[in-house]
Amino acid sequence: MDLKLVMTADEVARLITQAFKADKPFFVIDELSPGSVRARLPFETWMLRPGDVVSGPALFTAADLAMYALVLSHTGPQLMAVTSNLDLNFLNKGEPGDVHAEGTLLKLGRRLAVMEVKLRCGDDPDLVAIATGTYVLPPAQR
Repeated sequence: MDLKLVMTADEVARLITQAFKADKPFFVIDELSPGSVRARLPFETWMLRPGDVVSGPALFTAADLAMYALVLSHTGPQLMAVTSNLDLNFLNKGEPGDVHAEGTLLKLGRRLAVMEVKLRCGDDPDLVAIATGTYVLPPAQR
């Protein structure tokens, strides 16, 4: 699979911030290269569930945003690319801290993009969760 970036990390981050009508960036792209992204969801107290564990919705958010960043960086500003499937397998509890997402683009077709995202929390090297997902690309991309 010959992949090329069509948007930079800064362009993707700005586009995501604007698309969600956020006042400031809420998702950081640390590294972007053809077929992969390293990003993080900075820690906020809303991310914790009882027991001081990073919640499933926070992990889901980080995984989905990493996938969105992968799609946008390879297809351009296709804001109507949408999640059609996302499976999240929880492996360990997430200690309070930034949620780190390492995403890989497994397939970029005319209609679908398939990705995998590995999630870690804080400084813990152990995986907290692993997600696989599919995005449907808008007709303009097809």
